[in-house]
Amino acid sequence: MKRLTCLLLVLLSGARGLEIPTNELPEFAEYGDLVELAAGEFPLVPENRRYQRSASGESGETLDAVDQVTLYSYKVQSTITSRVANTIIQSKVVNNSPLPQSVVFDVQIPKGAFISNFTMTVDGTTFTSSIKEKSVGRALYSQARAKGKTTGLVRSRALDMENFKTEVNILPGSKAQFELHYQEVKWRRLGSYEHRIHLQPGRLAKHLEVDVWIIEPQGMRFLHVPDTFEGHFEGVPVISKGNQKAHVSFKPTVAQQRKCSNCSETAVDGELVVMYDVNREQKVGELEVFNGYFAHFFAPDNLEPIPKNILFVIDVSGSMWGIKMRQTVEAMKTILDDLRAEDQFSVVDFNHNVRTWRNDLVSATKTQVADAKKYIEKIQPNGGTNINEALLRAIFILNEASNLGLLDPNSVSLIILVSDGDPTVGELKLSKIQKNVKQNIRDNISLFSLGIGFDVDYDFLKRLSIDNRGIAQRIYGNQDTSSQLKKFYNQVSTPLLRNVQFNYPHTAVTDVTQNSFHNYFGGSEIVVAGKVDPTKLEHIQSIITATSASTDLVLETLAQMDDLEDFLAKDKHADPDFTKKLWAYLTINQLLAERSLAPTAAAKRKITRTILQMSLEHHIVTPLTAMVIENDAGDERMLADSPPHDHSCCSGALYYGTKVAPSSIPPWANPSPTPETSMHAIGAPVIETTPPHVIRVENDPHFIIYLPKSQKNICFNVDSEPGKILSLVSDPESGILVNGQLIGAKKPKNNKLSTYFGNLGFYFQNEDTKIEISTETITLSRGSHVSNLSWADTVRVTNQRVLVSVKKEKTVTIMLDKEISFSILLHRVWKKHPVNVDFLGIYIPPTKKFSPNTHGLIGQFMHEPEIHIFNERPGKSPRKPEASMEVKGQKLTVTRGLQKDYRTDPVFGTDVPCWFVHNSGKGFIDGHYKDYFVPQLYSYLKWP
Repeated sequence: MKRLTCLLLVLLSGARGLEIPTNELPEFAEYGDLVELAAGEFPLVPENRRYQRSASGESGETLDAVDQVTLYSYKVQSTITSRVANTIIQSKVVNNSPLPQSVVFDVQIPKGAFISNFTMTVDGTTFTSSIKEKSVGRALYSQARAKGKTTGLVRSRALDMENFKTEVNILPGSKAQFELHYQEVKWRRLGSYEHRIHLQPGRLAKHLEVDVWIIEPQGMRFLHVPDTFEGHFEGVPVISKGNQKAHVSFKPTVAQQRKCSNCSETAVDGELVVMYDVNREQKVGELEVFNGYFAHFFAPDNLEPIPKNILFVIDVSGSMWGIKMRQTVEAMKTILDDLRAEDQFSVVDFNHNVRTWRNDLVSATKTQVADAKKYIEKIQPNGGTNINEALLRAIFILNEASNLGLLDPNSVSLIILVSDGDPTVGELKLSKIQKNVKQNIRDNISLFSLGIGFDVDYDFLKRLSIDNRGIAQRIYGNQDTSSQLKKFYNQVSTPLLRNVQFNYPHTAVTDVTQNSFHNYFGGSEIVVAGKVDPTKLEHIQSIITATSASTDLVLETLAQMDDLEDFLAKDKHADPDFTKKLWAYLTINQLLAERSLAPTAAAKRKITRTILQMSLEHHIVTPLTAMVIENDAGDERMLADSPPHDHSCCSGALYYGTKVAPSSIPPWANPSPTPETSMHAIGAPVIETTPPHVIRVENDPHFIIYLPKSQKNICFNVDSEPGKILSLVSDPESGILVNGQLIGAKKPKNNKLSTYFGNLGFYFQNEDTKIEISTETITLSRGSHVSNLSWADTVRVTNQRVLVSVKKEKTVTIMLDKEISFSILLHRVWKKHPVNVDFLGIYIPPTKKFSPNTHGLIGQFMHEPEIHIFNERPGKSPRKPEASMEVKGQKLTVTRGLQKDYRTDPVFGTDVPCWFVHNSGKGFIDGHYKDYFVPQLYSYLKWP
């Protein structure tokens, strides 16, 4: 995750301290629902500083007296609303010296963050900022340069950093105050978001305050502040966490800031790190709509990894000699050990020549991995750099394996290039190498480039990767190289989905950011944003299509307009513009990446105009704009100019995608006509009406058997006990079974404990597919592949002949070959109900597709028995007449009554008249109901 350094204040010269007023940052009030957690602990980054005498400070504490410039306050305030972070850095200093002093305000911010505002007050003169087109800003600056003041945005050689630096002279006895605002997006990596604040005040601060507020409507799964100061500030950070909000406060006193009790040096020199993640147990995607914009977050985790075919292309030229090669070898050994058995891999190493460990892909067995590690350990860097031939060799290996049918059609193919320099051998023209790769690589291969150090042409690696469905990342050549390489690999080591596409079919949705992505990797998150006209829609519908290890998946989400309004209004720290800022951040970054790949000068100019217009509209510094900082009179100006562009799309994001139109939804995944109607079956006509005549099992449990020939409903109850598993449909010849497991009510009512179906198992043997449905989750298993779905999503999954459709918090529909279908209804009850529990109902339309030997409590009636109902007469209750029924050679007394069908009215149900068979269906069903007990959820019924 992007490293964040907050403030380095370099103060030159020294004098006595002077107290000045300060405006306190807002406290974390109104968060009464937060629970205070254990205080975090933090590491010290030692640095040699001179000892100094002290003068009196507040609360009996002491500040240093020898410094001629006093750091009065140092404050950082970060607010994160749905991954959008806004940070304000404030610093106040006083010149106690009889001479003018030079003060440097040096702030390190994450690469890819957008500066939005800067103000400063020096010697009573206030300077404010405005955003201008870069050439306009430079012209204004040349007209009126500030005297004794400089500023600029410069690139740092630190990891993921840029520096904003201002140097000013302040008069004796005067004050200087600085305030910088910037915004960024938090990207999920390896299962969490990280917000990093590098605290480096340089000396003791009378007031040192850091506040991080997090507001996540999706709910907070965890929050952690790791120890990054070696225990020096144990007990100082105060961490509070509620369901959807959290606060981290770091406010050490002057005494706590000291390295030791009699030291004048500050121990505040390092990173404050806040890690967190949001809740995803109930939903794989979150669609948030507010103020005319939407933000769509997608991060499913409960999916089986997709097998990968991976080529490691490693630079072993002479420039890799020493620590870079040792660190790369160390990382590769760990990476190879992490390959899964179903993965295939090989290694290409290159200098002026190109070599391969294996000329084709091999399975990642223990033997092959061990052999590859030995090969890598023997590499001796030397010679030049032939990137062109190395990449073409890797592409050839993957293409050849595909041509020979050696690749799993559901697998993912990756190339990871590791290099520290530009080509020196073979093809040297970078545009030609890019063209060669593009012409040879297939659409199902992603190329990731890792550039070690600053000698490599990183812009070239970015273009190379973005052009071929990957990203580039700079690796800093130091003792940490190995961990950087391993961390990057871990991010792409677990592909969970392929061909992920987001669609928003309504015409009122416009200006959608990139919405089609080649892969989705576990632990990350895909983010899509766009504009929406709230006057034309009451809700926004999204359709996500993707392919997992074994299934095609369709996820439908429905979000109401401004459904966050009440939630955000109650929190003074929440950013009401977070959707707008997220959309602008994504759009501008994606346009910058497109600009680098523009095929013509005209296309580049068009993209440039759009970026410039958005940068000015949103008041942010981008590579095409500059920040002009000037006094009220306009006769003193400074210029904060952007460094050369050094972010791939959406710095910190793992994905660079493409844009597709709503009409490009795959034909098998067309959306439901309206949210209220039944969903499409993949490849089947729309189910527009509810079939009137079905076999039903509802409540505790009531069986309603519809007999088509006689057009009668016959019903019976089964009174059993919790935990028992009943065979509902058992057809070994067709390889189909349906079993149900009973759960009990919370306590008996009228001395009787009611039981319900709380778990249903479906097994389609010929497809090697099992589906388990409970009131909490839906689990799909095909062989060793397991996928988990949630009742909180509307989603469809197709697996060979089996289609599974989930309608949010309502139904699951299972179809086999469009001929056999099952509908499962979810019944939710009040969680605090003293007796009732959530349960499932099942509905099966009559079909002749089962074999003649099908059995089970329901299955035996798929082939209808003959019945004769006669002698209808008054019963014990006037509203419940009795009759005689002949069936299966038996004569039974049956009672007329009503049962419920909940498909169209899930609360009150619809009355279904039927003839009720007493004694758990005795005489109507074969044998006794206990004969239908089976030992496991996927056991066939063994009928005597």
